[in-house]
Amino acid sequence: MLDELSVTNLGVIAAARVEPGPGMVVVSGETGTGKTLLLGALRLLTGAPARSALIGPHGSETTVEGRFLLDGEELIVSRRVHARGSRSYINGAMVPARVLTERLEGFVEIVGQHDPLSLIRPNALRALIDLRLASPDRPATYRAAWEQARKLESAAARLGGDLRALEREQDLLSYQIREIEEAGFSIGEGEELRSLARRLGNAEEIGELLAGARRDLSAARDRLGPAVGAIRRACDLDPGQDGLVEMIESLDAILTETLTTAREAWEDLDSDPRTLASVNERLALLGDLRRKYGAGIEEILAFRDTARARHAVVGELLGRAATIDTELAEVTYRLEETGAALRRERKAAAARIVDGALAHLRDLGFGDPLIRLEIGEAPPRRAGADTVDLRFSSDSRLAPGPVARVASGGELSRLVLSLRLASGSGDARLVAFDEIDAGVGGTTALAMGAKLARLARNRQALCVSHLPQVAAYADTHIVVERDGPTATARTLDSEERLRELSRMLSGLPDSDRGRRHARELRALARADRYPAPD
Repeated sequence: MLDELSVTNLGVIAAARVEPGPGMVVVSGETGTGKTLLLGALRLLTGAPARSALIGPHGSETTVEGRFLLDGEELIVSRRVHARGSRSYINGAMVPARVLTERLEGFVEIVGQHDPLSLIRPNALRALIDLRLASPDRPATYRAAWEQARKLESAAARLGGDLRALEREQDLLSYQIREIEEAGFSIGEGEELRSLARRLGNAEEIGELLAGARRDLSAARDRLGPAVGAIRRACDLDPGQDGLVEMIESLDAILTETLTTAREAWEDLDSDPRTLASVNERLALLGDLRRKYGAGIEEILAFRDTARARHAVVGELLGRAATIDTELAEVTYRLEETGAALRRERKAAAARIVDGALAHLRDLGFGDPLIRLEIGEAPPRRAGADTVDLRFSSDSRLAPGPVARVASGGELSRLVLSLRLASGSGDARLVAFDEIDAGVGGTTALAMGAKLARLARNRQALCVSHLPQVAAYADTHIVVERDGPTATARTLDSEERLRELSRMLSGLPDSDRGRRHARELRALARADRYPAPD
């Protein structure tokens, strides 16, 4: 519901802050005070176009702000209108105006002469009709069949309608996976093969170099022998030269070890042409795989993993292909059957709603109104396999037409009220009516007040009214008062309500007789809403 509404510089309203409260809320005031501006503020909060003409004379911009309580969540919505456009906010964060509409759609419905009516939308009408279905779970059963059909159609589309193409793809994937796996390359092997190929290809030159090195090392070691003996004898004569002995002995050991290692390397040298041919063959295989699947072994193996995953998907699709046509035919048949059953129940529910709504309209001042709520057949969609069309005429002698075209503001509001009451409920948590009491008076006005109060039992109903018979039923009464170019809005207490009802009854707010009539009217409304127990 709308918990609080704040308005600044909206038309003649300089500043106003009201707390509508739950249930039925009436806004009244003298003609020209600007009472419909509060509904204008609500329209702005739901994302309606912002016109610079809304900006009042009390500043350079208009500001409206509302606190909504939606399913336990507090939502702060605000709108600033200036000469160049407007800015919209939700919980302090700037958003496009369309987001206001998206966020509050389904929670707030405003019905007035120039407002769009949600009930002219087929899905909104279906939701209303479904409240009176003999089998409340019928829409859910239909939606389950529709979703299952969509899933199977999507699976069939993924097959692409060409099983041979899938089979060819699976064969190619199998070959690619097998080719990579049979090659048996591991990460790092490419560099090892290239190094081995260089060594085998240069084996003769390497052997000659190692042989020469051995000869030079052997000669150096032979020449080092006398030097080792001389230093040892010098150390015997001069013990302070023992460090020099260690150095030359270490050099002798290094020469000996190097000579041994060079000999072993020469002896282990592989110059077999067959081994070189085998290495080159494997490098050629790696080059072929790189041209097909990736720049290196890592990419080749990644390609293999991707191919494995796709191979599994294609295999699953081919497996489904054998049964999917049968499954789809069965689900399509079930969808058609549940759609037809839902359509039959909606026709019956629509007839019950029309009967109830006509009775309400007669109570609300229509002599012989006509409503047609027709359910037609259509291809299955998510909401049903049907079309919904609402047509209305204020008199049965007139041809019924589309509601948005043939109903005036007051007729539209009363039609919405009647349809909601006839259906038992509705989705919107806040319903605001403008001009609902146009051309209504007397006992019809009392009936309208009672019906609005009934609608407000499980939602907030906001009504701009000039009828005391309607205002008497309100849970909260807000009055808009004007002093010259400035208007304000405030919530009335009990005594102030009697004064306002007296003004609405007789034009004399301080008349004793008017207040007695107001008190009597208030008591009548209270007794109607809260009858005494038997």
